[in-house]
Amino acid sequence: MNDCLFCRIVQKTIPAKIVHEDDRTLAFDDINPQAPVHTLIIPKQHVSAVQACCDQDPDLLGLLLITCTNVAKQKGLTESGYRIVTNTGRDAGQTVFHLHFHVLGGRRMGWPPG
Repeated sequence: MNDCLFCRIVQKTIPAKIVHEDDRTLAFDDINPQAPVHTLIIPKQHVSAVQACCDQDPDLLGLLLITCTNVAKQKGLTESGYRIVTNTGRDAGQTVFHLHFHVLGGRRMGWPPG
């Protein structure tokens, strides 16, 4: 999709600090971090949100979560802990309608989150 910000990052027409890439996923640091470590993990294929992924390619969710844990390890978060978040829909705070997971860490997280 040409109008999707994350698709343009996948196509490398918009720069990003990429920390992981394989044939199906991409991880890059958030440009507006909400924690000392804030990395986004996305599928390279355009999928709008979790429910669309469940219908189109349910195995992709497992791959994305594995990538989240690998990125957390790469960023040194496994001992102190980290949060994995995905927002689905406007009321949940989704602003880019391309499925993405946030890996957040490097500080104590509050609860409830929002």
